[in-house]
Amino acid sequence: MDPYATSDQVWQGALIFARIGAVLLMLPGVGESYVPPRIRLSLALVISLCLWPVIAGALPALPATLGGMAGWIIREVVVGLMIGALLRAFTSALSTAGEIVSLQTTLSFSQTANPLQAQPGTTISAFLMLLGTTLIFATDTHHLFIAGLVGSYELIAPAKPLLMGDFTAQAVKTVGDAFLLGVQLSAPVLVFALIFNLASGLVGRVMPQFQVFFAAAPLSIILGLSVFALSLGVLGTVFIDRYRAVANVFVGGAGG
Repeated sequence: MDPYATSDQVWQGALIFARIGAVLLMLPGVGESYVPPRIRLSLALVISLCLWPVIAGALPALPATLGGMAGWIIREVVVGLMIGALLRAFTSALSTAGEIVSLQTTLSFSQTANPLQAQPGTTISAFLMLLGTTLIFATDTHHLFIAGLVGSYELIAPAKPLLMGDFTAQAVKTVGDAFLLGVQLSAPVLVFALIFNLASGLVGRVMPQFQVFFAAAPLSIILGLSVFALSLGVLGTVFIDRYRAVANVFVGGAGG
């Protein structure tokens, strides 16, 4: 290797770092507020150095003007934020499922600080978000993120126009799929709550003097959480499979 990097090499490294740094800023687990910024920047620098020999040929040449350089850097940062936003948006499925389960088990008023979101949420929602992040790293799904970074240079090549329309359509589809998945993940508790509430209503109609609320509220919490605990394994499996499919959209660019 040369003792000093050339201007073209520095330029290529800056472009790669701009996109990868923006992606890591949004990724689940790595991009959380409790992760020190130095750790994220160091990880982005290491990944940029590792990927530079692979994707250096797909990068544009060094512009002649400062404005051209700033334009390319801003473009790569925007692309990185777009990719990271799509990957993070799908994790909202767990937050949606947690909110629905909390509503059906009358635990929606149990609020706690969610380290993965900027605002507090229900305890079950915070638990599911932490579970999803743990599953991402336990199943090595984060390896797909690195492969997806390489594939993104084929799907969204720096030399090609930035297709904002396609990104908008993909973002809308991802958010819609995440909400639908959240409802599907909470389906066991939804079915239980529907049957339990119907049974409680029938008991209240048959025995008007019976205090249905005082008897049904504790049972609703205990049985609802039991159904939720029994379905937790399937919930995690379904989520991680769907999340890997979302990450494979960018990995497919590397394979294609």
